[in-house]
Amino acid sequence: MNILVTGASGFIGSFIVAEALGRGMQTWAGVRATSSRRWLDLPGVNFFHFDCSRPEELRHSLEEFRAANGRFDYVVHCAGVTKCRERSDFDRVNHQQTAAFVDLLCELDMVPRQFIFISTLSVYGPQHEADFAPITERDIPRPNTAYGQSKRDAELHMERLTDFPYVFLRPTGVYGPRERDYLMAMQSIAHHVDFAAGRRRQDLTFIYVDDVVQAVFSVIRSGVTRRAYALSDGMVYSSAEFSRLVRRELGNPRVIRFACPLWLLRLISRLAESLCRHRTLPLNSDKYRIMAQRNWQCDVEPARREIGYSPQVDLSEGVRRTVAWYKQEGWI
Repeated sequence: MNILVTGASGFIGSFIVAEALGRGMQTWAGVRATSSRRWLDLPGVNFFHFDCSRPEELRHSLEEFRAANGRFDYVVHCAGVTKCRERSDFDRVNHQQTAAFVDLLCELDMVPRQFIFISTLSVYGPQHEADFAPITERDIPRPNTAYGQSKRDAELHMERLTDFPYVFLRPTGVYGPRERDYLMAMQSIAHHVDFAAGRRRQDLTFIYVDDVVQAVFSVIRSGVTRRAYALSDGMVYSSAEFSRLVRRELGNPRVIRFACPLWLLRLISRLAESLCRHRTLPLNSDKYRIMAQRNWQCDVEPARREIGYSPQVDLSEGVRRTVAWYKQEGWI
């Protein structure tokens, strides 16, 4: 079986490549010429030149592969952006380039058995903020961030294609070795500052990277198509619980916990955007909306029932593994 993993040099993609190789699949790592291959120095991996920003080069790569191998049996599309200098870049990369890639597969008669799209729980936007009920597949997606909207627009493009064999995986916050967003929070705690967004109740969910990988191969094993699944570890946490677990793994350093009011966060994000235009910032209006969302609970039962998804790593164990790796690599 041939499998193409786009965005293979990234956090999630590199783990999917390793798992595919371990399962004996003919594995193609889709990377740009300038992509780092640090996590892809693995025996048996094949490299596929994948750059959606250069459509003619991508066409040539696909045509070459088709001539030698036929079509990919599976495509796992991880390529995309989570942080951008300009809001329009989210739409250009996550939506328009994904749509162009999908259309090219159709045009070249290279539609795989399954096209697994790594989307995000953010496609739903804020849901059940009053009663804190889990987000379910019955909820209508109403993304309130440029990132979430770009992923939802890509989903809608695939939904409109007759019989296109998509599967959307919509994970909540993904963490683990090599990830850098949660690293910033852990580094802050290591430097004795613990930060919380807002003072009102916030229900957080997490998923360790290995469980995202497990979901991908559960989808392949099941053969399901034209479905979407929310993913988490099945538990709900507070920001204080996350901080407690991180502090434990860091040797319980003393910290000052600062609960920043949402109005102040909004003001800071707007000022940062106006003063630092054309730069990728850790805090911007998109990031503010994500931090301001109070309810991140989601229903993973459809994934359990239909594809046999069974999360194995809760936050306590995941934080232990992640901090240990950060320490080993000298990131903390």
